[in-house]
Amino acid sequence: MESLKEKMMHRALLLLTERKVDAVLGFQRGIIPLMSHPLLIRHPEKADQLHWDSFCSTNLATYLPQRKERIAIFAKGCDSRNIVLQILETQLKREQLYIIGVPCQGMLDRRKVQAELNGRELLGVRETSQHLHLLGEGFMDSLERSSYLQENCVICTHRNAAIHDELLAEPVLEQKGVDRYEDVRAIEAMTASERWSYFEELLAPCIRCYACRNACPMCYCPVCFVDESMPQWLGKSIDPTDTKTFHFLRAYHLAGRCTDCGNCERACPMSIKVRQLTKKLEKDIAELYGYEAGLSLDQPPPLDTYRPDDPQEFIK
Repeated sequence: MESLKEKMMHRALLLLTERKVDAVLGFQRGIIPLMSHPLLIRHPEKADQLHWDSFCSTNLATYLPQRKERIAIFAKGCDSRNIVLQILETQLKREQLYIIGVPCQGMLDRRKVQAELNGRELLGVRETSQHLHLLGEGFMDSLERSSYLQENCVICTHRNAAIHDELLAEPVLEQKGVDRYEDVRAIEAMTASERWSYFEELLAPCIRCYACRNACPMCYCPVCFVDESMPQWLGKSIDPTDTKTFHFLRAYHLAGRCTDCGNCERACPMSIKVRQLTKKLEKDIAELYGYEAGLSLDQPPPLDTYRPDDPQEFIK
């Protein structure tokens, strides 16, 4: 049976050879283990560079806004949901995309795996369906795959593509009975002063590099509010007030638009759990409007629409 990687190579080769698309967006093996990275190919002879493993975690939808060419994309569940939102927000046209759904069993957290090395040099990685084998000089460690999933993948309930032109493999079983908001409820149960202290401590390491913003597939304003100078909304330093303002406003901009893909946390060099902010708003949108982001081209985000019967009891 063909592996997912072999199927990707075959499909990309065919699509480019037959000129059904101008480019294919997927992944390439990194030059060091655990570091697969995005790859855009335009020529059939480059198809053999495509790769797939449990570290292909980057949300490829990040690279789509404002593209004009016909493009094929290998899309996990979260990637596809962001594609839906980008189409709804007129960043793309559906007809220019050829979406190849890749059923996802969850991506592995590179930082968790690296912590197991204890400074040893990793020379190679071998994967099976249940285990990850780390290979180095004088050692081979076997890790249980389920213990090293990214936190967003542990609670993911949409592992298959929301929209697609074809599926690369049979759909995987979706997780049922997952409590997505246990951590959010714990924060909600705090007093106001406890919550303020919690978020001050959470955001204190921020160096204002904007990696979370730049990695987000839904952050594509021509000029971000943090870069606006007329008027200037907040300062450029790591002043605690400016830093919290950036994170809080960015989270509000993602209300009803975040798919919890985890790109922001993976990009953060300070390992800040910025999903604590977006997940709270995701929970509120679900409870107030019964909406999950990016599941249908017929359902724009609630804050993009108006209905006379919209709930408004929360407005004080």
